[in-house]
Amino acid sequence: MSSQEISQKLWNLCNVLRDDGVTYHQYLNELTYILFLKLSDIQIQKKSSDKVGFAHQIPEEYRWQTLINITDNKELFDRYRDLLANISAKADNDSIKEIYLNASTTLRKPVNLRTLLTQIDLIDWYDEDDRDTMGQIYEDLLERNANEKKSGAGQYFTPRPLINAMVRLMAPKLGETWNDPACGTFGFMISLDFYLKERYDYVFSADEKTRKFQQNDALSGVELVQDAHRLALMNAKLHGLDSRIYLNDTLTDFGKNLNGFDGVLANPPFGTKKGGEKPSRDDLTFLSSNKQLNFLQHIYRSLKKDGKARAAVVLPDNVLFEDGDGQKIRKDLMDKCDLHTILRLPTGIFYAAGVKTNVLFFTRGKSETNNTKQVWIYDMRTNTPNYGKRTAFTEKAFTDFMTAYTGGLSDEEVFNSYDGSIDHAKRATIQDERWKCISREEIAKKNDSLDLGLIADDSITNSEDLGEPIDIAKEALAELAMITRELNEIIKELN
Repeated sequence: MSSQEISQKLWNLCNVLRDDGVTYHQYLNELTYILFLKLSDIQIQKKSSDKVGFAHQIPEEYRWQTLINITDNKELFDRYRDLLANISAKADNDSIKEIYLNASTTLRKPVNLRTLLTQIDLIDWYDEDDRDTMGQIYEDLLERNANEKKSGAGQYFTPRPLINAMVRLMAPKLGETWNDPACGTFGFMISLDFYLKERYDYVFSADEKTRKFQQNDALSGVELVQDAHRLALMNAKLHGLDSRIYLNDTLTDFGKNLNGFDGVLANPPFGTKKGGEKPSRDDLTFLSSNKQLNFLQHIYRSLKKDGKARAAVVLPDNVLFEDGDGQKIRKDLMDKCDLHTILRLPTGIFYAAGVKTNVLFFTRGKSETNNTKQVWIYDMRTNTPNYGKRTAFTEKAFTDFMTAYTGGLSDEEVFNSYDGSIDHAKRATIQDERWKCISREEIAKKNDSLDLGLIADDSITNSEDLGEPIDIAKEALAELAMITRELNEIIKELN
């Protein structure tokens, strides 16, 4: 059975639980507890070398075969609840402790637990390498959950095509340390590790020291929400990683020690802190109630000052033009880093309708001032397809941007030879109306606003003399069109 077929089967099992009041997001948490046990059973049955490191450390009374052999539904349900309440205290393995920390079941009917265990036990997990298969399955379930808008899980899941494009352009290397300070389900780091495995095949070709470093120390993340943290831990485990994923808040004093990285990939949470309060850290120069501005400060401060450390960060439009602290932070960013590229992303690729986002690409300078000389901006937003069920958002959407970014390299050349460096001369040879270069002096004249680079929208008659009102009207019409499309899709689904 293929990984896609297995993930579909597992996803469909949620329908069995709907009358038990279980949501998709709750089901995925429940499934995480159960799949962890099933994976350990697979490792024991195969008498493997226990690659994921926890199979024989689950107490005997909580192992998969013990649960499956309990015939009475109530007795099974009681044992399962006992497992969730006590396995963290009884197990020696840190992964077990973290994944089952504060665990509880949302199931209310013992028969539904029996159905889950029985159906999962019937799946043939042995056709392919279990770690790779289960990693793919779990990522697919995370994506399905993120696309289920009622769950609200989209805030923890950046679209995979965007993640993969950002990773390829950062061109990570073996031996480097990478971090995601708001890691959600650890998607950026999983993609980065897959890139390294494809490019270097380090699992089989590298020496033991290098392999252990990549699996244990190279990648790290921080996640504030416990459910997302649990999913991140499981996601890493199923991909053969024992990375440090902290359950904490980067914008507290904890984040002060997150520094010295070779790279950062992130999609920080949007919005403001509750009550408009500012973060508790005392090392950020410009404290703001705007979370993404604080995350941006943290990220460029967390990079090594070696002229090579780099970052790619997803941020909403307001970061590009907000006055006050926003202007000061943008200036500080352009002083300390070479902010060489901004990608204006299409609307509608994240779960919240109308959210306008960008990717900022920058490299930390060795000095503290005057590192940004020019900013290249690529408009992927104007006159582009409306991505959704009819038009899939894939990595092909980034082909022209990647060509411009690298100065004309093909996708294959990016993967095989690109080292992450920026060649401004080669960039200047790219002929693309979406691709513009703006000098630091020009940006300074606009009060350091980076809300630039969008081309004329052909869908609306151009009326330059109307100035700002026409821009507002364009945005309102675009958002109205998006809402109308989503309503039509909902109506079709109901019918």
